[in-house]
Amino acid sequence: MSEATPSRLVRIGLDDTDHPDVGCTTERMDALIRTIVHELGVVILERRLVRLWPFAERRTRGNGALGVVIDLMEEGYEALLAICREWFEVLLSEMEKYPPTKYAPAPCMVISSTPTPEKWYWSAVRTHVDANSRLGEVTEQGCIVLSSTTSWGVVGASAAISWIPNPSSSWELIAWRNPTLVGTKREVDQRAISALEESHPETFVNRDPTKGRGLIAPRTPCPVLYGIRGATSQAVSQAHEWLQCREDVERCAGHATHRTNQLSDDHIPSTMSGTIVSGPKETKGGHSHLVAFSGSHPVTLVAFSEGGPVNRLLRELAPGDIVSWTGLASPDGSIHLEKLCLVSPTPRIVGRPVCCSKTMRSAGRNQSLRCRTCRRTQKKVWTSRQLNPKQPLASGAWVEPTASNRRHLARPISLDPVH
Repeated sequence: MSEATPSRLVRIGLDDTDHPDVGCTTERMDALIRTIVHELGVVILERRLVRLWPFAERRTRGNGALGVVIDLMEEGYEALLAICREWFEVLLSEMEKYPPTKYAPAPCMVISSTPTPEKWYWSAVRTHVDANSRLGEVTEQGCIVLSSTTSWGVVGASAAISWIPNPSSSWELIAWRNPTLVGTKREVDQRAISALEESHPETFVNRDPTKGRGLIAPRTPCPVLYGIRGATSQAVSQAHEWLQCREDVERCAGHATHRTNQLSDDHIPSTMSGTIVSGPKETKGGHSHLVAFSGSHPVTLVAFSEGGPVNRLLRELAPGDIVSWTGLASPDGSIHLEKLCLVSPTPRIVGRPVCCSKTMRSAGRNQSLRCRTCRRTQKKVWTSRQLNPKQPLASGAWVEPTASNRRHLARPISLDPVH
């Protein structure tokens, strides 16, 4: 009996093929995968969609990179590289026809047949990464790099092949439109999206109940019809099949399921706590900020008007309040809040004490307070109160933006409450 032909796992990452008016990296990767499967008959073990650092200068609206893990026979490796090189050259020639834009797409593909450093992922999801430095690291690691004249996309492509999913990773099924319909209004009825949540409870973030609108269909002229997020690959696949059987949902041209780092909070190192040391200040646009003392240094906490409940709670805070938060450190050092909790409020001053149903008055400078009805006296004090624990903005309750205004990476409180 002959020995089995050895195989190897090959990881391919792709990023920065997006243009505001044309194309989508998810569709580009799907086209590449279909070509590879058709030519080589390989086994696709997993597709991955990795969202990156939200402050990246060249970020797109979704700010995601694509990856795929392939089980490949040893003798097929060179053929795979040839397919990828030819496909990438065609991609570059097509992108030369794209309309001018501020940041021209700078596509990059990274191919590796050996494990790559996980730090490539963590740095790309939490901080700024210099593209030239990352290109040097990727090359030294022995990866194959295909790129245009610039290498911006190497950061996302290398992160996509270096991410190590965990059992709590979420899944997203992406369905694409018929090319002839791209640019026209998507037919995904709001009633279908509402019913989707009820009939498939393992899917989530399908709609924003506070605004009564769906979140699965993008509003850009891209080829994506919708994206369904869920706890398992089976859950999103079943939800997709259910949608496609409805008369009020557009038929898709193709679909694929991806494991993702969405809803993971991977972009945030940890939950922080501190004491408020300044009152909130409002800026143009309804945004608010204040200063908290955390550890041994002051921190500026920022809540944007789009943050809704987070912004409202920040405006209620006063010096002395103890709070906890999760948020993203911006390039200027301030924290852009994503979740906020009032842990222990300082008493709020209400006014002078009441006697005989009337407020007690001062009897004069350096004298006590006096009731004008019964003449009872009392030391000069001010009554105070704690925030009502039954109110939405009371102590102990975490708040977050509405579903429409949360980042792809932010983990909803409903999925994993922060303690």
